[in-house]
Amino acid sequence: MKGVNFLFFILFLGLGVLTSYIIGGFKPEYLNLSMGASFAVAFLLALSIKIADEWERIVILRLGRFSAVKGPGIFLVFPIVDRAIFVDTRILTLDIPKQQVITKDNVPVSINGVVYFKVLKVDDAIIKVQNYTFAMSQYAQATLRDVIGGMTLDQLLAEREKIGKEIEEAVEKESANWGLEVSTIKIQDIDMPEELKKMMSRQASAEREKRATITKAEGDRDASFNLAAAAATMAASPGAMQLRTLQTIDGLGPTASNTVVLAVPIEIMQAATALAKMQKN
Repeated sequence: MKGVNFLFFILFLGLGVLTSYIIGGFKPEYLNLSMGASFAVAFLLALSIKIADEWERIVILRLGRFSAVKGPGIFLVFPIVDRAIFVDTRILTLDIPKQQVITKDNVPVSINGVVYFKVLKVDDAIIKVQNYTFAMSQYAQATLRDVIGGMTLDQLLAEREKIGKEIEEAVEKESANWGLEVSTIKIQDIDMPEELKKMMSRQASAEREKRATITKAEGDRDASFNLAAAAATMAASPGAMQLRTLQTIDGLGPTASNTVVLAVPIEIMQAATALAKMQKN
């Protein structure tokens, strides 16, 4: 007996004793009988009071037949005649244990997930299914194996959200007949053999190296184009080479420890170039 029922029991017992005193007084011949009757009536009345929380509904079975759905709040049931079944209507979390599945391309994987659902029709969940939580768990496991078995490993790794949606649609279609509503199904973990993980790691490393080589080659090509354009620009400008040389010397460092020696002055190189042009003419 819960605390609230106990309080009502004490209240009803006190009212019964008070009523017996008013009617028959404290005569010895009535005292034991009135106390016994008051105790029995108070006990039955206390058992008949049921309280459902805001998120609970109660299915009433009267002599084995469905009578009504009550709650939330306080209400009365008939002891012995009625049977009250409490049902939680909040969103429930159900774990899908790890399942050993063979994918479409014959790769063994272990996969688990989680189901979020709630009871939408309380009477159907109690009357049509023996244990709706167990039924949901088993059906979700079977559906997960069916969906994963029809996919390749690459699809399994790349389309986890799609897999969850497919399982959710299949489970929701059947569970709707049980008075249940599936909120969502999520895939939590996908476990593969260690050898396969190493092979996938080597493949990913090779792919990254391939992309790095291609990127470097493209960078060298673009750099050669830019160098050729810069050389053409400097060749067209007489003082461009001298300015570039001075800029390079300035960038060698501001400290005095760097010493730059020009074996051939720029002016001599320019004079030699001009002399060579005159000889050709």
